[in-house]
Amino acid sequence: LLGPFCQRYPGIDVEFQVTNHEGLVARLSENLDDLYILSQLPEHLDISYHAFLENPLVVLAPIDHPLAHEKNIPLKRLVDEPFIMREPGSGTRSSVQKLFDEQGISVRVRLELGSNEAIKQAIIGGLGISVLSLHTLGLEGRSDKLAILDVEGFPIRRQWYAIYPAGKQLSVVAQTFFEYLLEEVKRITAGINSDAVESETKSR
Repeated sequence: LLGPFCQRYPGIDVEFQVTNHEGLVARLSENLDDLYILSQLPEHLDISYHAFLENPLVVLAPIDHPLAHEKNIPLKRLVDEPFIMREPGSGTRSSVQKLFDEQGISVRVRLELGSNEAIKQAIIGGLGISVLSLHTLGLEGRSDKLAILDVEGFPIRRQWYAIYPAGKQLSVVAQTFFEYLLEEVKRITAGINSDAVESETKSR
């Protein structure tokens, strides 16, 4: 979304930083940036926020994984699988660990990586399975190299939020981007839903 925005508004100078949940909350608490995009609302901060897109977390495995075609896989089956986790401080890891703790599940962590792309490549390379946002597969949620496992308790339902400190007046650039974000998400998701309905109709 950021690339097309910059093309639409070539005169705007945009600075974009990617970090984990913990790092973004630290920046938010100091009001270092115009706008923040997070999938987990920060606690103990006075903020304004707007949910704009669902962000489900799913279990990903290599396309040829033995569990790839099974249905309703019990959560406890994951105990036997090597896991690739995001680093401590990641919102994804926090959500996954919360579910595992609630269900009394302890998984074997083989790797900790700080990048979703690195995790996807590790999964494809057969190093283990992981839990990531469905959007790491693109907004369509599809991949010819990764399988989404049908595991009990998944997907974990979350949202993407646009966040800024409560009472803050957004800059013209930030407000323009925020409105563009809502517009583009609505357009893209409408297109995906339309394609899904068409595909279902053809398959009948």
